[in-house]
Amino acid sequence: MTRTTAPFRADHVGSLLRPAALKEARARRERGEIAPDEFRAVEDQAIEDAIARQAATGLRSATDGEFRRAMWHFDFLERLEGVESFRADHGIAFKGGIETDAKGLRVIGKVGFAGHPMLDHFRFLREHTGATPKMTIPSPSVLHFRGGRRAVSPSVYPDMEEFYQDLGAAYRSAVEAFAAEGCRYLQLDETNLAYLCDEEQRQILRDRGDDPDRLPEIYAGMINTAIGTRPDGMVITMHLCRGNFRSSWIAQGGYEPIAEILFQQIGANAYFMEFDTERAGGFEPLRLLPKDKVVVLGLVTSKQGGLESKDEIKRRIDQAAKFVDLDQLCLSPQCGFASTEEGNLLAEDEQWAKLARIVEVAEEVWGG
Repeated sequence: MTRTTAPFRADHVGSLLRPAALKEARARRERGEIAPDEFRAVEDQAIEDAIARQAATGLRSATDGEFRRAMWHFDFLERLEGVESFRADHGIAFKGGIETDAKGLRVIGKVGFAGHPMLDHFRFLREHTGATPKMTIPSPSVLHFRGGRRAVSPSVYPDMEEFYQDLGAAYRSAVEAFAAEGCRYLQLDETNLAYLCDEEQRQILRDRGDDPDRLPEIYAGMINTAIGTRPDGMVITMHLCRGNFRSSWIAQGGYEPIAEILFQQIGANAYFMEFDTERAGGFEPLRLLPKDKVVVLGLVTSKQGGLESKDEIKRRIDQAAKFVDLDQLCLSPQCGFASTEEGNLLAEDEQWAKLARIVEVAEEVWGG
């Protein structure tokens, strides 16, 4: 029951805690104390070290830890044609009264894709790993969900349907560009479908004039446009979570409201799904998973450092296997360890212990 293609029985979402040397170099670069080339050399070394550590841990995929990004989504989206970042009045609010940096995105021109620095990021990863290189980018829905209509210029897009079409087409070009660089394992980080399972988030959308019942189909359409021309052998996964910033979260609610569209209408191959707390609901929605798709169970939290027991992880895998065949399941953390450069509130050693535990359990459940 081992898997030779992505996602693997033991896998991870993508981001890793930034090493102290990288954080220090970034701060010095922002103060103008080191040159861009010197900072890039620090980034390169940190990524090479992370790739080697992933291999030593037993993972069969490798990411660059998202070490070249400040935030998981802004760094990709702000480099699309027609999109600009700006200093917002406030950041994104998380539970516990904490906020991200006060930054926003808005659409000021026709959305398109004409190359991207992250193509170089993937190329570096591909050239420095013997594992399967995995690239992560935000789902197209992320450009819409946070700001809605007010973040899209009405003079550029008087009709939002044209915006959705252009955004899907821009992502299609991005997917094709990554494929041309040899990427065969691409993940769309799709937080917003999970947010649409939360009544509080749905009310926020209603209050600003959006219909939360219609958005899942709109988002599914953009995703299918984006991935519909991918080459044979290119695996597309989606990661679903309910917010991840300094170990805090935003949304809650089980997957039932979006499960049918997620599994049966979106053409992804596999889904990384958060299941580490009761906020994510039960495993019952997995009954809708088609036989040719895979779910990676996010049973190990990336938000705290305490190490889950093997017995508890196995017990929960058994629970999930009541609704879907065991052969359609894999194991991972529930989210990345550092969706932003600040990272979650745990130590690097705890991060690597969790990934090692995932590898250990996967070998015992599915075979090494």
